[in-house]
Amino acid sequence: MSTYRTNLLLANVSRRHFLKGLAASGALVIAARWDLSLAQDEEEASYGADGMPHGWVDDPNVFIRIDEDGTVTVVNHRAEMGQGIRTSLVMVAADELGADWERVRVEQAIGHEERYGNQDTDGSRSMRHWFAPMRRAAAAARTMLEQAAAEQWDVPVAECRAGVHVVIHEPTGRELGFGQLAAAASQLPVPERDTLTLKPRDEWRYIGRENVKADRPLAIDGKDIVTGRALYGADVLLDDMLYAVIARPPVYGATLASVDDSAALAVPGVVRVVEVEGTGQPAGFEPLGGVAVVAENTWAAIEGRRALKIEWDTESAGDNAGYDSIAYREALERAAESPGKVIRERGDIETALADAETRLEATYYMPHLAHATMEPPAALARLVDGKAEIWAPVQSPQAARDGVAGRLGLEPEDVTVNVTLLGGGFGRKSKPDFVLEAASLAREFEGRPVRVQWTREDDIQHDYFHAVSVDRLEAGMDGDGKALAWRHRTLSPSIGSLFGPDPKHKVDFELGMGFTATPFDIPAMSLENPEAAAHVRIGWYRAVYNLPHAFAIQSFVAEMAEAAGHDHRDYLLELLGPARQIDPREINEGWNYGEDPERYPVDIGRLRAVVEKATEEAGWGRELPKGRGLGLAVHHSFVSYTAVVLDVEVDDGGEVIVHNADIAFDCGPQVNPERIRAQMEGACVMGIGNALHSEITVSEGRIEQDNFHQYLIPRISHAPRTVRVHLINDSPEAPMGGVGEPGVPPVTPALCNAIFAATGKRIRRLPIGDQLAS
Repeated sequence: MSTYRTNLLLANVSRRHFLKGLAASGALVIAARWDLSLAQDEEEASYGADGMPHGWVDDPNVFIRIDEDGTVTVVNHRAEMGQGIRTSLVMVAADELGADWERVRVEQAIGHEERYGNQDTDGSRSMRHWFAPMRRAAAAARTMLEQAAAEQWDVPVAECRAGVHVVIHEPTGRELGFGQLAAAASQLPVPERDTLTLKPRDEWRYIGRENVKADRPLAIDGKDIVTGRALYGADVLLDDMLYAVIARPPVYGATLASVDDSAALAVPGVVRVVEVEGTGQPAGFEPLGGVAVVAENTWAAIEGRRALKIEWDTESAGDNAGYDSIAYREALERAAESPGKVIRERGDIETALADAETRLEATYYMPHLAHATMEPPAALARLVDGKAEIWAPVQSPQAARDGVAGRLGLEPEDVTVNVTLLGGGFGRKSKPDFVLEAASLAREFEGRPVRVQWTREDDIQHDYFHAVSVDRLEAGMDGDGKALAWRHRTLSPSIGSLFGPDPKHKVDFELGMGFTATPFDIPAMSLENPEAAAHVRIGWYRAVYNLPHAFAIQSFVAEMAEAAGHDHRDYLLELLGPARQIDPREINEGWNYGEDPERYPVDIGRLRAVVEKATEEAGWGRELPKGRGLGLAVHHSFVSYTAVVLDVEVDDGGEVIVHNADIAFDCGPQVNPERIRAQMEGACVMGIGNALHSEITVSEGRIEQDNFHQYLIPRISHAPRTVRVHLINDSPEAPMGGVGEPGVPPVTPALCNAIFAATGKRIRRLPIGDQLAS
């Protein structure tokens, strides 16, 4: 593979009058743009901006604007859904620029691929792909301010240095504010990238700082969020609005047979009943279809929907109409007993298993999960004179923009997507089906804004569900318990079923999530993927297929340690083997979280380090009372490394009490440690909730849960009494990893391993539910 390189163009938008309307008079506006045309001299370059393969390359213009009054505005082109990106990215720009935090503002970018490039907020990659570009853009602006000051004072630029929102002439102590220099700086050319000087770490005031409250910036949206003033999708109000709810098919792929809307139209406030066109299967990001009740208020719309008399044609759904989650699990478990598509092989697995003194096998099950975000989907759309405007909490504004354009027959430039705050996302709001529903209805009421509001029941019953999974593992060990053979068969429906004929096998990026890169030093290994068909809409969910892979692998390691008579921690470290780096291309030609495998190898040393740190901090091996135990798990995902130790008690009634959680996390350089800790804490609670209670079941193609009395999510009582997050390896030489998702996968196996340590009961089927009741 040719040498990896990034190509960043910095442009002075003010001087070039680029993108009309962005450059205010007298303002300095800096754009950072990835230009792949500069990479054409790299023979068959495989990777682009910050290590993304070309299929995922960002090509955005991210702007820093300095106005004449000194206000610094940073445009945030990613969605804010609780991960803190609106604060963290601004911290990076402000720190490198030298801005006073009190004089910095954030502007949320609209959905505009041509201007901002890839705006998908997913894959835990916003910061790792934007830390370096934001620093360079800010460094360019700082350099230009210093040059403008030098020209005004008629002194060498080397004598000028940016302080906090001022440029200082060091020999004399004279100062000029950023605002005083903005107009002059806006007329200067942007310095070439190789001339930029980035600030050393010891000059950072915001990046990486914690436990220094006076210096640590407050979350930009924090006060508004906790006081109820933050603007989420359902908070946008426009004059003359209409409100809609939709009755959707109860079975994936079913169609409308007939509807009697007379009673619905008699409900006070109901304006009209409209059929919403669906796309059938595969659904992609398009609406499921159904019948919309449009009214003057949400309550009237809900009451009108309740009054509809609808007949659905479920035969049009094909096999989905007979989908039963219990029967499906049993079928997958039977399929797991037979060979599947071989994904990775090492050594002679059959001979190694046959020669083993001890053989062990286990099958693990994880059910469908619903995203169940705090804010159910909602979108507001208005169509006027052939132009559409959207207000919605979307993780992928460009997918929403393209989808609306396609559905309404418009050009993308005639669609504006305004991104609100997201009340949680977890991957659900990457799919803009709810936005396209609102756009379809806006076409029916041209000139009047229409909001489509999903209820909690809609949200749970018509989600893009996390894939059900069955994982069967076999191991062979010698007389000392040393692992000789490892076979893993994983079966799950694929997200690929959304976009074309059902592949019935996991695709590369799904297998690449903790399966193909199984890191153990075992002589014989076979990783297989038998078929599994999809019968509901499958979508990515926080950490995606890492969840079932980590649950199965880390639970099975604990079972192997028990069978070998070894301490779990010691046995896990033995399986990992010595510290070394594995090039993912040596494992397979698959997926590496979209990153350059040379820059982001699977680093066994880092895996070992988080295991050692978490167990040390948890007091691994200490005596615990009866009914209480420690459980361990580790996982590599989104190019970061996480180990979890949970201290768990199971009382006489089978209730699980998590006393303590120790989480060791290595994402490389840490930009906003406070938000990293918060993400790990939230991941811990979410993982515990997934394990204990969360489950979507299906009968005759219909989802059986419809609200939180049936689809259970974690309560406060399920949260650990104490969560200690141990951040390690904040090395500038380490590549930056993801944060939003890697904390979740090891939590569930750590919990199940702790339950075994406390009770002697193995948990192989989720949710745990009442399995511990005596």
